[in-house]
Amino acid sequence: MALFGFGSKGKGDGAAEAREVTLEDGGQVTVAQVVDCIGDSCPRPQLMTRKAIGAAASGDVIEVLVDNPSSMEAIPPMLSGLQAVHLETRKGDRRWEIYIRKE
Repeated sequence: MALFGFGSKGKGDGAAEAREVTLEDGGQVTVAQVVDCIGDSCPRPQLMTRKAIGAAASGDVIEVLVDNPSSMEAIPPMLSGLQAVHLETRKGDRRWEIYIRKE
């Protein structure tokens, strides 16, 4: 197993087929990338989110999936230092979906 489980899920690079998501305010965004951190604990979700933001183009929307409450609380405040903005966090069935736009 790699440090913090990096690469242990056997999933792709996070790239996904672009899909539209309607936010609570009625606005629509196109998700360019999904970061699946289900089952991961801190600091891995924050590290993977930072990596995804670094690789994203300006204006890209990233969806981060977490099931750890501390990760859900830690990700939005760290975004201002990464030239990204928190769009919305949704509580799903046994997970949170965090939507981020790179500035």
